[in-house]
Amino acid sequence: MAECQPVVTVPGLPPRPWEAHKGYFGTVLVIAGSRGMAGAAVLAGRAALRSGAGLVQVACPSDIWDVVASAYPVYTTWGIPLQSDGTFSPQAVEQLMAQCEKADAVAIGPGLGRRADTIALTRRLLSGLPPQLPVVIDADGLYALSPYAEHALPAGRAIVLTPHAGEFARLSGWPKPQSESERQEQVVRFSQYYGHVVLLKGANTLVCDGRQLYRNSTGNPGMATGGSGDVLTGMIAALLGQGLAPFPAAVLAAWVHGRAGDLAAAHLGWTALTATDLLDFLPQAWKEREGRLPSPTL
Repeated sequence: MAECQPVVTVPGLPPRPWEAHKGYFGTVLVIAGSRGMAGAAVLAGRAALRSGAGLVQVACPSDIWDVVASAYPVYTTWGIPLQSDGTFSPQAVEQLMAQCEKADAVAIGPGLGRRADTIALTRRLLSGLPPQLPVVIDADGLYALSPYAEHALPAGRAIVLTPHAGEFARLSGWPKPQSESERQEQVVRFSQYYGHVVLLKGANTLVCDGRQLYRNSTGNPGMATGGSGDVLTGMIAALLGQGLAPFPAAVLAAWVHGRAGDLAAAHLGWTALTATDLLDFLPQAWKEREGRLPSPTL
């Protein structure tokens, strides 16, 4: 295994030109949700908007369409044909592919469900997307690609995989690491072999593209709550849609996501913190990153 260059500098976003309009900052398509998991689609869509995306469209099964649409008025929504249990219908794959071709970045996976035909739809969709389209894959999207040795996407694609420890073990087929050094060794080995960016979530989130390795310093145990990963997925997609390459997009999103969690915890504590609190504190975290607001003392 080749050495990875440690990265300690968090990238920023380029300044927004005064003459900019929403088309400057990318169209993000979020493919997420199922009956009982509408919140996953809402969180990812809201996070993409809070992270600078010009336009966000959320594609969800049609029986949660009204729930997702009414949860936030700023993104647009698209109801997809569904199965009797409220998951995406396999017949929707061609419609989804056509919509993906209009996007600048795609997020797929949060709350999709794990039935066999949903997995088949996810695999078909991911294998058929335009090679140049950046994609962030999380949650049930990762489940559909596990084990990755059997379902790996082509190397060189602009892909960010965002597993937590359990998802990474399922994806890689390797046992969960027993130490921090083993955790780092596994994420580097996986990234180098498959040629994709991996963001391994957890305390000191790791981001690796096979050549560079970043260890995140922001975040706290209060963020260990349902929906936190959906927020991160939307953030990464927004940065990809704004033109960042996969590695810097994942690094920047990890830092700002953790910083929003730290700001939220300073006000609310760890115990009561929820994923929607991250959304509430994203504006302040982004202001800090942009240099327009002094960092508060925590």
